[in-house]
Amino acid sequence: MIYFFTYLIYFYATALALFYLGLMIMSYYNTLRYRYRYTEREESYLKDFPEEAPGISIVAPAFNEEVIIYDSVNSLLNLDYPTFEVIIVNDGSKDKTLDILIEEFELEEMPYYYAYKVYCRPVRRVFRSKNPAYSKLKVVDKENGGTKADAMNAGVNIAQYDYFINTDVDCILAEDTLSKIILPVLDSDKHVIAVGATMRMVNGCTIDKGRITRVKPPNRLIPLFQETEYLRSYLVAKMGWSIVNAIPNVSGGFGLFDRNVVVAAGGFDSASHAEDMDMTVRMVAYMRENKKAYRIVQCPYSLCWTEGPPNIKVLNRQRTRWGRGMLQFIIDHRKFFLNKDYGRLGFLVMPYIVFFEFLAPIIEFTGFLFLLFLLFTNQVNFDTFWMMIAYAYLIGLSVSIVTVSYDLVLGKLYKNFWEYLKLVLFSAFEAILYHPLVVIFTLRGYVQYLTRKNFKWGQMTRQGFSPSKNANTVHNNA
Repeated sequence: MIYFFTYLIYFYATALALFYLGLMIMSYYNTLRYRYRYTEREESYLKDFPEEAPGISIVAPAFNEEVIIYDSVNSLLNLDYPTFEVIIVNDGSKDKTLDILIEEFELEEMPYYYAYKVYCRPVRRVFRSKNPAYSKLKVVDKENGGTKADAMNAGVNIAQYDYFINTDVDCILAEDTLSKIILPVLDSDKHVIAVGATMRMVNGCTIDKGRITRVKPPNRLIPLFQETEYLRSYLVAKMGWSIVNAIPNVSGGFGLFDRNVVVAAGGFDSASHAEDMDMTVRMVAYMRENKKAYRIVQCPYSLCWTEGPPNIKVLNRQRTRWGRGMLQFIIDHRKFFLNKDYGRLGFLVMPYIVFFEFLAPIIEFTGFLFLLFLLFTNQVNFDTFWMMIAYAYLIGLSVSIVTVSYDLVLGKLYKNFWEYLKLVLFSAFEAILYHPLVVIFTLRGYVQYLTRKNFKWGQMTRQGFSPSKNANTVHNNA
C-alpha cells in the first residue's frame, strides 16, 4: 500500500509536469504567432475605419461597490474604441453604489421595455445619463440574485450589440482593450464564440481617474503570489489550450462572448458559483449539438487589472467559493465526461478538469497526511525523500520562471528588471507559504458544497483605486 501510494504521487506529479511542458511549448509558439499576427497596424485599422468595428457591450455587475464604482465606470467609459456601451448592473446594493452612480454620472430613470431573453431576477429600473459625455452608459437596477451569473443575465438582456464583455467593477481595463480583443473574431475563418485575455493584479499599480499610469507588482504578499499564479494560468495554460481549441473556461473577470450564442445556450446559470466555466462549457456543448464549427481564443496581452485578495481572510473567501464552484460544475456537467458526442470537451477538457484541477487538492492533502504517517512510523527513506521534494518543488518554480519570461516576450509592462526579479524570487516561496493555503481553502469549498453549509458568496474588503477614499469599506464579490 505504501509503495502503491508513493508511486501514485510520483506518476501523478510527472503527468502534471508533462502536461505543463506540452502547454509551455504550445503557449510559446502561440504567443509568438499572436504577437506577429496582430500588430498596431491591425488595431489602427479599426480606428481608421470605425464602420468596420463591431459594436461591443461591456457588462459589469456591482453589489455594494461604493469605494470603487466611480473610478471603475470612468475607466470603462474612457476606452478607445469606435462603438461600445457600458452596462452597470446594480445587483440590489445596500450601500451608496446606486446613489453615487446617479449623482456622479447625472443619471435619470428612463422608460424601457425590458425583454427577458434569459432568466434573471426582476429589473426595477433602467437609467441613462442626461449628460452627453456619458451617453454610452446604462445602469440597470435589479433585485439581488445572489450570484454574479444572475446579474450578468440582466446585462445580457439589455445589451444592444452582438458581442459583450463579461467583467467586474473591481477591474481596470487597458484603453486599447476592445481593439485587441475583437481582432481574433474578425480574423478567423471559424465562428469565434469567446475570447479571453491575460488578467493581472491592480494592487500596487498607480491609478489616476480610472487610468493606470504606472504598472507595478503588488506590495502585499497574497496579491504578489496571485500575480504569478494568474500569469501561469493565462500565459501558459490558456495560451497552450488555445492551440488545440480546448480552453477550459473564459474568465469571469474578463472575457468577450458572442451574445447570440450565450442566449441560445440559455444564458448564465443563476445558480452557478462557477459561472465562467459553466457558460464556456455550455456554449461549446450548444455548438457541438448543433454541429456548428467554433473557436475559443486566448489573447496573451494584459488587458485587465483586477483587485486581488489583500489578506488570508479574503483569500479564504475567494478560494472557498471557487472550490464550491468547481465541485458544482463537475457534478452538473458529468454527462460530458468521456462523451464522444462532445469531442475535445468530452475527451480532453473534462478529464483535465477532473484529474488535474479537481483532484489535485485532494491528492496533495492526502499525500501530506500519508507523509506524516510515514514520519511517525519511521518508514521514510530519506535517501529519496529529499529528491522527491526537490523534484516537485523545481517543477513549479520552473513553470513560474518560464511564465515571467513569456511576459517579457510580449513587452515590458514593469519598468525595470528588479520588479520582474521580485516576481521570480517570491515565486520560490509560493509552494511553502501560499499554495498550502489554496489547497486547504479549496477543500473547504468542496466540503461546503457537499454539506450545503455557508452557501453564499462572502465579502471582500475593497482597498479602492484611490487610497484616500474610504479605503477600508467592506464589499462583496470576493
